[in-house]
Amino acid sequence: MTIYKSEAGARLLRERYLEALKAWPHDELRIPTPEGETFVVAAGPAEASPLVLLHGSGSNSAEWAHRFPALIEHFRVYAVDIIGEPGLSAETRPPLTTDRYAGWLDAVLDHVGAARAAFLTSSFGGWLALDYATRRPERVAALALRCPIGLGPMKKGFVVKAVLLALLGERGRRRSVAGVLGEPESSPIVAQQLLVSANYRYRTGPFPVFGDAALSGLTMPVYAVAGAEDAMVDSATTKRRLEAAGATVDLVPGTGHYIPGAADLEFLTRAAANGDFTA
Repeated sequence: MTIYKSEAGARLLRERYLEALKAWPHDELRIPTPEGETFVVAAGPAEASPLVLLHGSGSNSAEWAHRFPALIEHFRVYAVDIIGEPGLSAETRPPLTTDRYAGWLDAVLDHVGAARAAFLTSSFGGWLALDYATRRPERVAALALRCPIGLGPMKKGFVVKAVLLALLGERGRRRSVAGVLGEPESSPIVAQQLLVSANYRYRTGPFPVFGDAALSGLTMPVYAVAGAEDAMVDSATTKRRLEAAGATVDLVPGTGHYIPGAADLEFLTRAAANGDFTA
């Protein structure tokens, strides 16, 4: 089954994405992997330390457009369209309980010649980076996680509320998305997510939760930031479990699942300066 609700919807989301890509200078890579072709947006000095960006669910690398100017001053940036998401990569969705996503990221890093890389991630991208870091710690120089999932059960209340609000039609769906993101209903971010949800089939089923033994194997520097008012993720549990594994975690008061700001850049540049990127 395709990840899109219709071919017209798929075409609309691709056109919007391609239009967004025109707004910022970059190279475009189409990388063969065991899971199908993977689209990567690359920019920054070729000799700089590699930084991999992994967006959230229901998104693509345009999510990082506003971050590129600052990031490419310090890193060779590779924004990866996650497979099975509404970007330009293959629609493949391997089971999350397997090591196939790790093999996929191996192929991406091998293609760009990065023996090790740091990762900057959002939400589901954080789950993928944590999965990779627990399976391939030698290839991960540092982890900067924004509202990561997989560290505790997802909150159930937001699902019930979303279903009830959906009964109110477009207005209810807008309120639901705004509530999850912690953004005003008039936000363009809310509008984009509404467009995606109208045309794209999100992943279903629970995301596996990482055990303490897996988290104890995170030998690289780890920084995470999460919204204290996240309606979808238990941020207090995220903070407690990551700090127990040696990470630094900031909870942002009055903030939901969408986190503005860029405190993670200081963490990443410090990790690079300390030699954590050395192979």
